[in-house]
Amino acid sequence: MFGGGAQASEQRAGAMIAYLRDIVLAPPTRFERGHAIFLNRESGFLGEAACGIGTMTTLAIRMRTLLGEALRRDAAGIILAHSHPSGHCRPSDCDIAATRRLHEIAQALEIRLVDHLIFTDDAVYSMRAGGLL
Repeated sequence: MFGGGAQASEQRAGAMIAYLRDIVLAPPTRFERGHAIFLNRESGFLGEAACGIGTMTTLAIRMRTLLGEALRRDAAGIILAHSHPSGHCRPSDCDIAATRRLHEIAQALEIRLVDHLIFTDDAVYSMRAGGLL
């Protein structure tokens, strides 16, 4: 996913997951929190941006703002992450619908939605690995 050998790639992916976990699970943990990482064509780090803080059960991500930031950075890829303070790591129907819509719009802009990760205190769910992207 991030270039280099398989072991180096796994280490980078693990470090990125740990980094995103720390961000989206930062206090106050009773609200859903979103964050995005922007990648270049070689999957290198270009930057990041908070995507907001929602309620206990929802997070409204403004796609226009998120994709505008990706375009401003000339990003080729986005990794999106958000927390589920409820402790349920599976995506909600709203999460799935919003992710699919973001994927379609990003694709039209030649930006790849690499993954959408959902974090709880003790788990992480990858929408890509789960077949939802």
